[in-house]
Amino acid sequence: MPAHVAESDSPLDPPDPLDPRDPLARERAHLAASRAALRGMREDVQALDIRDVTANWVNAEVLQSQIDDRIKALADLSHTPLFFGRLDYLHAVGGELAEGADGERFYIGRRHVHDAAGDPMVIDWRAPVSQPYYQASRTNPQDVGLRRRFGYTSGELTAYEDEHLTEPGEDGSEAGPGAEHTSRLLQAEIERPRVGPMRDIVATIQPEQDEIVRSGLGGTVCVQGGPGTGKTAVGLHRVAYLLYAHRERLARTGTLVIGPNRSFLHYIEQVLPALGELEVKQATVDDLVRTGVEVRGEDEAATAVVKGDARMAEVLRRAIRSHVTAPAESVVVVRGSRRWRVPAYEIQEMVDELLARDMRYGAAHEALPQRIAHAVLVRMEEAGEAPDDRVQNAVARNPAVKAAVKAVWPAVDPAKLVLRLLSDAEFLAAHAEGLLSEDEQKRLLWAKPARSVKSAKWSAADAVLIDEAGDLIARTHSLGHVVLDEAQDLSPMQYRAVGRRCSTGSATVLGDLAQGTTPWSTESWSEALFHLGKADALVEELTAGFRVPREVIAYASRLLPAISPGLAAVESVRESPGSLAVREVPEAEALDSAVVAACEESLRHEGSIGLIAADARIPALGAALTAAGHAYLSPGEETTAASRLTLVPASLAKGLEYDYVVLDEPAAVVDGEPDERTGLRRLYVALTRAVSGLTVLHAAPLPEALKG
Repeated sequence: MPAHVAESDSPLDPPDPLDPRDPLARERAHLAASRAALRGMREDVQALDIRDVTANWVNAEVLQSQIDDRIKALADLSHTPLFFGRLDYLHAVGGELAEGADGERFYIGRRHVHDAAGDPMVIDWRAPVSQPYYQASRTNPQDVGLRRRFGYTSGELTAYEDEHLTEPGEDGSEAGPGAEHTSRLLQAEIERPRVGPMRDIVATIQPEQDEIVRSGLGGTVCVQGGPGTGKTAVGLHRVAYLLYAHRERLARTGTLVIGPNRSFLHYIEQVLPALGELEVKQATVDDLVRTGVEVRGEDEAATAVVKGDARMAEVLRRAIRSHVTAPAESVVVVRGSRRWRVPAYEIQEMVDELLARDMRYGAAHEALPQRIAHAVLVRMEEAGEAPDDRVQNAVARNPAVKAAVKAVWPAVDPAKLVLRLLSDAEFLAAHAEGLLSEDEQKRLLWAKPARSVKSAKWSAADAVLIDEAGDLIARTHSLGHVVLDEAQDLSPMQYRAVGRRCSTGSATVLGDLAQGTTPWSTESWSEALFHLGKADALVEELTAGFRVPREVIAYASRLLPAISPGLAAVESVRESPGSLAVREVPEAEALDSAVVAACEESLRHEGSIGLIAADARIPALGAALTAAGHAYLSPGEETTAASRLTLVPASLAKGLEYDYVVLDEPAAVVDGEPDERTGLRRLYVALTRAVSGLTVLHAAPLPEALKG
């Protein structure tokens, strides 16, 4: 247990920093001084006059943009504590072996703050000196004598909690690393009601999470984590850490967070700005592969599975390479009064060499005219002329050379190529031979072929195929780091699309195999990472749950043997008796009113409420809520103190969390999916969205796997 806990009855108690008996007052005084120092830092930036340092308007615009970003980053958010912890070192940092070196004290917060003299008032949580705040324990104090955690109420410092890491426990024994789970302030922060978008967990990061957050930029990390283990927050905090540790490099190469849908991205979009990072882009996989075609169609599940299969990459590669043909005749270049001839067999040798190098199709298309031009220049030199590079470029643009290249290695449009594959049975069969069965090929072919790229009803899976074809023609730009959340739901071709965006960088892959709810969801992380192009990634597993109460996660885990055999169940550290209620409604006609009553019961508590139901049940429940006089939000709309109830289709619940969840008719959630396993996985997601309480209502019998 913590060695000392102190709190104030009122956040407005007048601080007396000179009173040695009132450490809380001294901490409040330091908070006030730190806020003043932050205001001073912001005013210093606002006072900068760029006219004194540049006369070039372009440079001035760039500099002004950087100054504006810096001003935003230095904003003092009244509802966000400036610091959340303190470390008292036994010795000066770096001076553990120096005789007589005095200890130092550091306040740990979301950003660095210094006073007018440049002395630190608050240390950034990502700095090396801050790491013991998350990692130190009595078995490994890391030269820390005291760790102090702070509690806040409405932005005001109201409590603190001390851990003396170099003193024995109350029973004289040494406390282990798990002692931090007993912190009352940590527990209160985890259980603080959720209103609005997702918040950061910088004050509550656990040692096993911190190890992942601070892992290096060079390698890819895959995090398998069940509901409530904090995997999404870990991924976002890892981005913030990498931007701190490798800012210049990532400023050049870029970072990207990829989520499953827009509602999810809206929910998490405030986490990084709260940590001072304003430039990280967000996208869905569908956003990534927007290739100039409009997605207006939808595939049947079986068809989408074939389109998402990794074998399609080879089908596309074959189809693209099929455009390369043998030269039919020599190339004759006329310059002035001279004619220079390159025979067909020599052009064929160039083509064979380019094919053997396995270059991007478009790069080879651009290289071939230069190869032909070089052959002409060799002949010119042999004839006694002295051509230079300008002559070679001119020859490469010669009409005869351009005509030869067009005939031998023509340009290919990726969308037109995919259109032909999905419309022309003979063309598809020629390039899918030995890869796809006849039945699979039939699934791919459109019943009514489109006349043009513009008129085609492209599906999301088609857009991924076009993106793959585009990369076979011209290399996709790679970013420095990509975070991929809810990764278990991607198809092999989608993994390849994401992998192209970090081919020369690294990735953080987040997911839970038990929550895979697409027909093509991955069965193993080794398979997923292979398709991502990161087969050597480190796979970490988070099994300690901090969000979902123990009673709720134990109930949901009854489904694990059916949906993901062999996967470890989450062990929640939170006990919350009475957090689960399962109620049977005798008559189906009374289910809607029972659900409304359960929502009203949940609304009596503080925090957000999510009503989750099968997609087909949403209209009826929306009408029932409206008839009862209850306004409700849709996923993606921000909860407020006045609007706390959200009606959530089960298909959009993944990644979201609410203080209290009412789950309507589990059997309907299962029946809404194409197969039972996918339906049970969807149900597992819905059951694990609650932070404080879950109420399950059903008129139909519960699924057998849930009965326990």
